[in-house]
Amino acid sequence: MNNLNVDSKNRSNIGDTNINPSFLHLIQIHDTAFPTGSFAHSFGMETYIQANAIRNEVDLKEFCDMYLRQNLASTDAIIANEAYRLAKENDTEGLIRLENICHAIKLSPETRKGSMMMGRQFLQTVYPLNDGELLEFWYGKFKSKEIKGHYPVIYGIYTAMLGVDARISLETFLYSSLTSLVQNGVRAIPLGQNSGVQTIFSLLPIIQETAGRVMTLTLDDLDNNSVGLEIASMKHEFLHSRLFIS
Repeated sequence: MNNLNVDSKNRSNIGDTNINPSFLHLIQIHDTAFPTGSFAHSFGMETYIQANAIRNEVDLKEFCDMYLRQNLASTDAIIANEAYRLAKENDTEGLIRLENICHAIKLSPETRKGSMMMGRQFLQTVYPLNDGELLEFWYGKFKSKEIKGHYPVIYGIYTAMLGVDARISLETFLYSSLTSLVQNGVRAIPLGQNSGVQTIFSLLPIIQETAGRVMTLTLDDLDNNSVGLEIASMKHEFLHSRLFIS
């Protein structure tokens, strides 16, 4: 899987189809079987479910819409997009600074821990798949405990290394964040699988709209203003029973 950022010149034996292995690998890292640990995190959603505030498909869609527009769009999506830009410029000092910012803006201990757990799992999984210098550098910093390993940062770095378009990188980051949340909601509420599929499908235009808006933002626009979500995340660790770590 090395050198995935180089377009394949090999043609398949099916007509003239030319498949870029980077595109296929991009699909792979968003597969539900890819071990990022997202299935273990609700990022505060479970608190709302237990409070009977999320009871059905409509409630789940409203929560995910809020999570996308009011939380991801002003925090992690900006971080992932900035990490992509810095990785393209090979700005390692900027990436380390960005990692520290990502750690600092997460007020809830569980949210902070969840981001680190997913990032570390993602980094350890993709590290053997690519021999890029920047990934080697980031993995070394992680092993020496100089960075925490937050997921939005490593996601931006890795998709930049794959040669993925910046807009696609951002859209897939938002998509994977929401699909994980919806799947966990389906388990916890609970709902049928069709409800999950329909919820995700209804959110696709919002993902594209939000990605377009985030593309115009910079670190100066970081704004952790989802107060209710932060409180729910803080309350989560004190719930009597929990399906999720966060």
